[in-house]
Amino acid sequence: MIVYAIAFVFYVVDLANRSGDAHLAAAAPATGQAAAGAAGGGTATMVKQRAAAQKKLPRSRWLRAGFALTVLGFLLHLAATVMRGIAAERVPWANMYEFALTATVSIVGIFLIVQFFIDLRFLGALVTGMTVMFLGVAKVKYYVDIVPLVPALDSYWLVIHIIVAVLAVGFFTLSFGLSLLQLLQARRTTKVKIGDTKSMAFMTSFPNQVRLEDLAYRLAIIGFAFWTFTLIAGSIWAEAAWSRYWGWDVKEVWTFIIWVLYAGFIHARATRGWRGTRSAWLNIVAYAAVIFNFSVVNVFFKGLHAYSGL
Repeated sequence: MIVYAIAFVFYVVDLANRSGDAHLAAAAPATGQAAAGAAGGGTATMVKQRAAAQKKLPRSRWLRAGFALTVLGFLLHLAATVMRGIAAERVPWANMYEFALTATVSIVGIFLIVQFFIDLRFLGALVTGMTVMFLGVAKVKYYVDIVPLVPALDSYWLVIHIIVAVLAVGFFTLSFGLSLLQLLQARRTTKVKIGDTKSMAFMTSFPNQVRLEDLAYRLAIIGFAFWTFTLIAGSIWAEAAWSRYWGWDVKEVWTFIIWVLYAGFIHARATRGWRGTRSAWLNIVAYAAVIFNFSVVNVFFKGLHAYSGL
């Protein structure tokens, strides 16, 4: 948690530098034009100002440091998860504390893997911030001593079901973060249109609104595929454990609600032309259902899936 927290600070400083760079870039052309009337110095001044505005070293240094610490935090996080499993002599997914430990390591791991395909390091503050928050809550509220698996969980379907579930949550989290940035980018665009060019200046260094929406949609599709298999694997496991595929248990219902929300998001954008802020809000609502399912349903609702360990 300490390593992630330091990484979060570095990412936040990078965001602050982005804002400063944006203001400098906006001021550079105007300064150059004002100096253009000066004898023999107008063009040189403008070039120097633009070069200063385009300088990326300070921002890159903080970003690289934050990302390096994220990798270090992930390795320590993964080691802690593995050691919990070794100490328990089983997969570490028997209660909410262990699932929180596994889900957060999945979120960070997917964040790191995605960088091989597309640079999403600008989500670093959100990913590390959420990870610190979830780990802190899990340690304070959900921690329990190691206990044996209850009979219903003692199945190889536990491994299959939880692996795909945590992978889905990882992709949903990144998609959620992109939708948040999409809303911020849309808000900034509105303010620029009315002449407020200084508001949320750091967003100028991020992808545009359309690009953020497209990335959020693609990651949500991958997460949706994993969540669909989570639902299928859970039904097969339920038949093996309780001799029925579906029993309207509250956990089963919420898993299905999440599936419907993401299916609605994907369908609405693909066939109904839901673009822009409506699409982003639907994605955010779907992710809120994921968090509600973990933090509220597991704790306050009783049923066959009440394995919080609390």
